[in-house]
Amino acid sequence: ADALERGARHEEQARERLAEKRARRQREAVVAEAVRTAAEWAHGLLVESADEAGRARAAGEADRTERDAELAVVRRDIGVLQAELRELTDTVHRDEVARTQQRLRIEQLETRAVEELGIAPADLVEEFGPHQLVPFVPDPDADPDAPQPDPIPFVREAQEKRLRQAERKLNALGRINPLALEEFSALEERHKFLTEQLEDLKSSKRDLLDIVKEVDERVERVFAEAFEDTAVQFERVFQRLFPGGEGRLVLTDPSNMLTTGLEVEARPPGKKIKRLSLLSGGERSLVAVALLVSIFKARPSPFYIMDEVEAALDDANLGRLITLFEELRDSSQLIVITHQKKTMEIADALYGVSMRGDGVTTVVSQRLRDVADQPA
Repeated sequence: ADALERGARHEEQARERLAEKRARRQREAVVAEAVRTAAEWAHGLLVESADEAGRARAAGEADRTERDAELAVVRRDIGVLQAELRELTDTVHRDEVARTQQRLRIEQLETRAVEELGIAPADLVEEFGPHQLVPFVPDPDADPDAPQPDPIPFVREAQEKRLRQAERKLNALGRINPLALEEFSALEERHKFLTEQLEDLKSSKRDLLDIVKEVDERVERVFAEAFEDTAVQFERVFQRLFPGGEGRLVLTDPSNMLTTGLEVEARPPGKKIKRLSLLSGGERSLVAVALLVSIFKARPSPFYIMDEVEAALDDANLGRLITLFEELRDSSQLIVITHQKKTMEIADALYGVSMRGDGVTTVVSQRLRDVADQPA
C-alpha cells in the first residue's frame, strides 16, 4: 500500500510538473507572439522612419545644393565688391596723396615767392597772373636797337618752357655767394700769409739741407779719420796679441762712408782663415779685445770699464793683454771686472763684493800699491 501511495504521489507530481510546463509554454508562446507582433510593428515603424529620413535627407541635400550655389554667388559678389573697394581705396589714397603734394607744392611756391621776391602770393598773382600779358623776351643775339614786339598773352606751356630754360641757365652758372667779395679778400690775405710761410719753409729747408750736408761731410771726415787711426792701431795691437798673425779692418762700402759697414779680418799665426766664425772662442775673444784696445788707442778716454774681457784667454794671451793694460794705465784709468789672478796683480786697488750669511752684501776694498810700498 505504501508503494502504491508513493507511486501515486510521484505520478501526481509528474502531472503537476507537466501541467506547469504546459502553462509555462503557453505563457512563453503568448510572450513570443506578443514579441513577434511588437517586432513587426517596430519594423514597420523603422521602415517608415527610414523612408521618411531618406526623403528628408534628399530634401536636405537639395536644399544644401541650393544654399551652396547661393553661397558661391554671394562669395563671388563679395570678391567683386572687395576688389572694387580696394580699387576705390587706392584711388582715394592716391587722390589724397596728390592733394597733399599739391598743397605742399603751393605752400612751397608761396614761401619761395615771399623769401626770394618779397611779394605776397595774392599780390604776385594779381601782378603776374595768367590774366596779365607777358612781355616779349628778345634773343640775346638780336639787335638791341630793333623795335620790341608787343606783349603776348599768357600761355602756360610756353611760360613753363621758358622757366625750364631759365633754370638750366641758372644751374649752369652755379650757386651765387653774396659774400664772395669778402671771402675773396680773406682768402687773398690767407694766400699771401701762406705764400710767405711757404717761402720761409723753403728757406729753412735750404738752411737745414746745408746743415745736414755740412754735418754729413763732418761725420764722413771724422769717421774716416777715426777709421784710419783705428785700423792702424788694430794692426799694431793684433801683432802684439797674435805674434806672427795678421789682422786688419775693412770697409764694406768705402764710397759711402755714412752707410758703410765694417768687417774684421783676422788670421792668427799658422792659420789661413780670416773669418771670425771659424776661429776658436778664445781667439774670437782676443780679436774683440784687440779691436777694443785699438779704439782706446786711436781715441783715448779718461777711463775705461771692461767686464771679464780676458775670461776665455789662456795664460800666454792673458800676459800679452796685461801688457796692453799697463800701457793704457799710463794715460787712463781702467776699471776691470775680473776673476783672473794675474789681472788682479797689476791693479792699484781691488774691490770685492760678497754676501754674508744674513743676505747682506758686503764690499771689501784693498789698495795694493799702498800695501806694496810699506816695509815688510
